[in-house]
Amino acid sequence: MKYSLYYQVHVTKEYCWMLSATLKFVEHVAFDRMIDKEQGKFEFFVAPDLEEVFLDMMHKLEQKKLFITYKSYKIECCNFCSYVL
Repeated sequence: MKYSLYYQVHVTKEYCWMLSATLKFVEHVAFDRMIDKEQGKFEFFVAPDLEEVFLDMMHKLEQKKLFITYKSYKIECCNFCSYVL
């Protein structure tokens, strides 16, 4: 059972607020956290059942040139964690 999926996004600095606000508008899809304010780096913990919704949102935002980079990783931690990095 996966508890969360993990993504990192490097956002164009002036659009950090837009990314966070867009994600908060669609509740329960992902939890976002800024890793590096100066470089606009975010991490997201995504509900596995809503990954398709999250990826669709990210694709639409990417088309608007909001991101510099966008990637996922995979790490299996413990019973409490399951990340896609």
